[in-house]
Formats: sequence, structure tokens, C-alpha cells
Amino acid sequence: MEISSKDNNLMEKVLPPVEQESDVELETTVKKYLRGEGANLETLKDKKLKTQLTSREKLYGKSAKAAAKIEKWLLPAEAGYLETEGLEKTWRVKQTDIANEVDILSSRNQYDIVLPDFGPYKLDFTASGRHMLAGGRKGHLALLDMMNMSLIKEIQVRETVRDVAFLHNEQFFAAAQKKYAYIYGRDGTELHCLKERGPVARLRFLKNHFLLASVNKSGQLHYQDVTHGGMVASIRTGKGRTDVMEVNPYNGVVALGHSGGTVTMWKPTSQAPLVQMQCHPGPVSSVAFHPNGHLMATSGKERKIKIWDLRKFEEVQTIHSFHAKTLSFSQKGLLAAGTGSFVQILGDSSGGSSHNYSRYMNHSMVKGYQIEKLMFRPYEDVIGIGHSMGWSSILIPGSGEPNFDSWVANPFETSKQRREKEVHSLLDKLPPETIMLDPSKIGAMRPSRRKEKPSRGEIEAEKEVAIEAAKSTELKNKTKGRNKPSKRTKKKKEMVENAKRTFPEQEHNTALKKRRIGEDAAAELPASLKRFARKN
Repeated sequence: MEISSKDNNLMEKVLPPVEQESDVELETTVKKYLRGEGANLETLKDKKLKTQLTSREKLYGKSAKAAAKIEKWLLPAEAGYLETEGLEKTWRVKQTDIANEVDILSSRNQYDIVLPDFGPYKLDFTASGRHMLAGGRKGHLALLDMMNMSLIKEIQVRETVRDVAFLHNEQFFAAAQKKYAYIYGRDGTELHCLKERGPVARLRFLKNHFLLASVNKSGQLHYQDVTHGGMVASIRTGKGRTDVMEVNPYNGVVALGHSGGTVTMWKPTSQAPLVQMQCHPGPVSSVAFHPNGHLMATSGKERKIKIWDLRKFEEVQTIHSFHAKTLSFSQKGLLAAGTGSFVQILGDSSGGSSHNYSRYMNHSMVKGYQIEKLMFRPYEDVIGIGHSMGWSSILIPGSGEPNFDSWVANPFETSKQRREKEVHSLLDKLPPETIMLDPSKIGAMRPSRRKEKPSRGEIEAEKEVAIEAAKSTELKNKTKGRNKPSKRTKKKKEMVENAKRTFPEQEHNTALKKRRIGEDAAAELPASLKRFARKN
């Protein structure tokens, strides 16, 4: 029995049902990553351009297919959100209701640590979300492993602690204390005392540049390189004391909120602010950046939260009747706002197209708790709350990124992997000059600053306009003897001549004329003297 070539091709095309379904899923995912419909290349007559565009379209298709395969095989988990039926509202769902539905490991993330003698507390998480640092106002510092729910180290510094921040990993952390900022090791050993900064109010670490940024009580902004300990920049903001400081994760620009309602953005290589925005009529109480770096949320004392698009520096949305002492964006774009003993979670109902934030979840703390700091835990649907009586943790479904990249942040990394990652991050360290509003300009060609010369007709038109303006200028009446018609005519002629001199064409013509005269004079010289003639 012989099988024809047509039957053979049909057998190759027929696939099992499971593979057919996977191919259909892959095709729908590929459409999500394609850059719209391809160009109609049949109408092109230029063969070279047609070949280039055809190869480019093939490259776009390959990259979309690769991205779809990565999503299918390497990103299996999907972020989940609260879903309600009928007239139910997500913001009416309480933490007790969520605890009854989740697994045992997730329910462990709901807790309340009561330490009334050392609060209020500031919190910070590592990039992987495994470790948490808590700093009490009255000197209590605690380093915790959130995966095992165990205490690694706690120390009492016996003086005021205003802020805490991890450095590049959990091995080192900084604390802004009463007089100076200090750097401690994982075992609680004091490693450095940073005296140049003075009494520090806020601390932030720029992980890609290994810079520890801080602002002190007098409004001075400092950048210190933690690899060699040198001070990179010391900037006087000129806006007075501020307690609001945040770093844009997209470009490393530091934003400060001031009492006059302005938000200024800084980089270490400039003594002047890159951007100065008037965000609120009164003092700015908090600033937060979206993980993509294109959205900024600010809150003011006038009980308003504003969302800003940093690509156009314009206001996108205003949320009324809510004063937020602290703001925080999650990895999936949820916005947490806290004031008093109340936490409100806002979600983008538009899916990121128009940035329309509305109420997603609410949570009320025990009456009397004063919230000091909110911070989402990376790669977990958890938010940490530092307050006057200790710190707490609640579940926020859909806040964390469900898939982690072990090359970027690995919650399960071993000590050997941590050491290798530290070496790689030091080799990939970016210089302070790379901090700018638009980091995509790095590696691009700088446009030429040379201005285009105007055409001869444009110069003539401008000259005529200037001459007419000089002729129509009315002269002031002066004292007797200085207001004669001859003097007025002479003054008008001078004004016309001055208007003509402002155009470079005359100077250019005179230079050409001198050059020609010099060439003619050199041509008339005898051959023995031509070598002494001036060369243009």
C-alpha cells in the first residue's frame, strides 16, 4: 500500500487535540505581543526597502512568539483579584473572610505584632521580599525572615530612629538615628557612622547605582557611594526641612515633597532640580512611584490624592476627601493609602489604559493605632503596616507579582548564589551620571546643536521688517536745540543703520570682499614674493 505525498502532508498537519488546543492558546498569546497589523508590502516598488521591511516584520513575529512561549512555560502563575457577584463590593470583604478561604501558608501572613513601648515603626523589605527590617522610633531595630517567620537579629540603639533602609541585600542595613546615620551588619554589628550627613530625616537606597541617598533636617540632599564610602554629591535644596522622600525605580531620580506643595526631582550630578512641580496648595504629606516609573501619586494636607503622568507631567486623576500620611504602590499597580488607623487600597479599574483608580479594599486597625508606614511585600499578596503600637500584616489579593525571576530577585537563594549575585551587581554598577529623567537616551546619538541657517529670502524679509520698525519708531521730544529736524533725520538714519547691522549678511559680504582683494593682490605680486602673501 502506497501513501501519496498529499496524504503524507495531511498526516503531518493533523495533531492530537491537546496540541491543537495549545497551538490555539499560543496564537492568541502571540497576538497580544504583536505590534498591530503588518504593513502592506505589496504596494512598494523599492525592492531594497521591501526586503528590509520584510525581514523586520519576520523579526517582530519571532520576538512575539518567543515572548508568548516565555509567558506559557516560564510564567505559569497568574495574579488573582477579589471577585464579587451581584451587588457585593470588594471593599466590603474583611480580612476574617479572606482568612477563612485561603491556605494555611497564606493565612500565616496575617498577624499583628504589638510593641507599644518602641513605636511608631518604619518598615522596609528586600527586593526578593524574604527579609523585613523594622525600626522603632524609640531605638528598636529588628531583622526578620518572613518566609520562616523567625527573628534573625534585634538590637536596641538607645536613641531616636527616624528611618531604616536595606542596602543591596539583607547583609547590610542603614538607620537614621538622632545625630547621625549608621550602617549595621546582619548580626547587628555597627560598621560605619556617617557623620557628614548630620541628623538624617529620610533614607533611600539606589540599588542599581549603589548610592545611599538621604535628606537631613536642614533640607540638604546627600548621595554616598557605599562601595568605597565616598560622598558623591551634597545638594542644598533651598526648600527647607522635608520628611517626604522617594526614589523612582525606573530612572533612579529622587523626589522630595516640600511644605509649599511642590515636588522636586533631583540627580547627583546637578545642583538644580530636574523638575519642580506644584502638586498641592499646601504641604505634601507623601509621594509614591508606580513600578513602571511613569506614574506618581502624591497626597496633600488638603485631603486630596493626585495621580500624575510623568511622561507629560500632567495630572491624570484626583481622589477627593482622603488625606494619606503614607502611600505605596504594589508590583501590580495597586495603590495603598494610610492615615490614622485606616488603610484604603485603590485599584486601576481601567486596566492601565486611562489610570482610573477606585476603591478596591478597606481595612481598619484597632482604634488608637496611628499608621506610620505602608509597604507592599514583593512577590506576595501582602502589605506591611508600621504603626504606633508595632507592626501588622494583612492580605491584599492581586498585589504581588506571581512569578519571580531568579536572576533578579530570588526568595530561595543560597549563600553561594547571594555572593555571586553581589559580585555581578558590583560589576554591573551604574555610574551616577546615568541618572536622568529619560534613561532611554543612554547609548543614543546626541543631536547636533548647530542651528540651521536661514535662507537668503528669510534674511531679506527679516531685514525689511526691522528697517520698517526702525523708520516707524517715534522719537521723544527733547529740549530746545536738540529737537531740530536735521538731528531727528540723522537719528532716524542711525537707527536704520543699526537695524541693518544686526544681520550677519553684511559681515559675510565684507569678509568675502576682503578675501577677494587679498587674492587679487597676491596674484599681482611677482613669483619671488608670492610666498610672503597672506594665506586665507
